[in-house]
Amino acid sequence: APLTQIANNAGVDGSVVCEKVASGEGNNGYNAATDKYEDLVKAGVIDPTKVTRTALQNAASVSTLLLTSDALIAEKPKDDKKKSSAPDEDMY
Repeated sequence: APLTQIANNAGVDGSVVCEKVASGEGNNGYNAATDKYEDLVKAGVIDPTKVTRTALQNAASVSTLLLTSDALIAEKPKDDKKKSSAPDEDMY
């Protein structure tokens, strides 16, 4: 879970932080910058939902553009497979 990783990166036990936050109410959560459990909205911690929403909107926009286009141009993938030669007799 992202919260566990954030807590681990802050140098605390992520599973303990998750348990405390899960038992909390409302906007209470763990602020890794201050190492406190507090109301994250009042503390000014930005909701990551905005990031997710923006990414989804951008993906939908690009998808719509691709679906409404008459033609697309893309590079052909290079064939990086090297031709193998027969093994030398000394190898066996």
